Amino acid sequence: MSASILNVHTPHSSFAIVHSCKSMTQESLLDLCDKLSRKTGTGYTGQRVGVGWLKYEFNQTIWNLDDDADYTIFVWRQQQQAPAPSDAASTSAAEHAGPAPTPTLHLHDPAAPLPAPPAYMNAAYYLFQPARAQHPDAQRAGGASPRPRSTTKSRKTKGSRRSAAPEDEDDGVPAFRREFEKFHGGNGVRTVLGSIGPVSNVRMLLKSGYRHVYISRKFAKDNGFIPADAAPGHYGYGGLVNIGVWPITLTPSSTFSAHPNAPPPPPAKPQTAVGVSGKASKRASGKPKPTLMQVYLSEEPHFDVVLGRSFFERRQIQTSSIDPTDVVCLDTGEKLECELVILKDGRGEIVTVT
Repeated sequence: MSASILNVHTPHSSFAIVHSCKSMTQESLLDLCDKLSRKTGTGYTGQRVGVGWLKYEFNQTIWNLDDDADYTIFVWRQQQQAPAPSDAASTSAAEHAGPAPTPTLHLHDPAAPLPAPPAYMNAAYYLFQPARAQHPDAQRAGGASPRPRSTTKSRKTKGSRRSAAPEDEDDGVPAFRREFEKFHGGNGVRTVLGSIGPVSNVRMLLKSGYRHVYISRKFAKDNGFIPADAAPGHYGYGGLVNIGVWPITLTPSSTFSAHPNAPPPPPAKPQTAVGVSGKASKRASGKPKPTLMQVYLSEEPHFDVVLGRSFFERRQIQTSSIDPTDVVCLDTGEKLECELVILKDGRGEIVTVT
């Protein structure tokens, strides 16, 4: 290599030193570290340059310069980039092509943090170069540093825009929290309207994850299912308590189900003549029939009544994965009036019903 000068860039400044890498007068890595340690005005005065301090670029990649083996490869690579001319013709061609590139080193104390705005950031340092600051490999090579904005626009797919959107929102809410609320915000629980015993217009949870039919303690006390003076230690505090068989009637929907297993809608009923018998008039009214079920007391705080698997099996309930509100009872062909409910507590956080 014809040059005996090394350009050195630090995160704070740039300078050059005289260092011979020629085969006849080649200096060692120790000599190089000594020169850099004695150099003043670098920001590292009084510190010893050693392992992890030096890096260099070759073939658009940053390489460590930590030991004698690294230094031997560094010298060989520099000599390959600047071959010595062997005759007058090649010498003339080399002079016409211009001087050989000066070797460049990047110097930084690995134990010290990199400068951050508004401090000065040397754009010649490899981590602060605009073309390299976009790559995460360069960030990992020299530690965490601020990422300069790139002026080049990259093509983004719909998926990448969706995944990058939560990171762009600076509302102080973690991305995983927003995803959790978004998921559960679109996945409510099925509720139906009906009556149990003497109580009508009751909003009931319809979920096969429960085994039986349950009513909450407060609802049971308010409506006379259990005595009003029920005390701790009774009526379910020591376990589930069966409070008897009660009729449950659900409100049917005014529309018919599109579920493939649902029976077809009945034909239009003709108007009955005046004087028809009471039994025929009752059949024409289409009033839903009650279902007698064993009911248990529970401590469920969110719903007054929970209809579990026993009710699903009795009424042969079928649900649709496409429309969560499409619920049909195959025993009678009725479609139930179903609504999705999303529960939130007093702080506005979503309550998950398992």
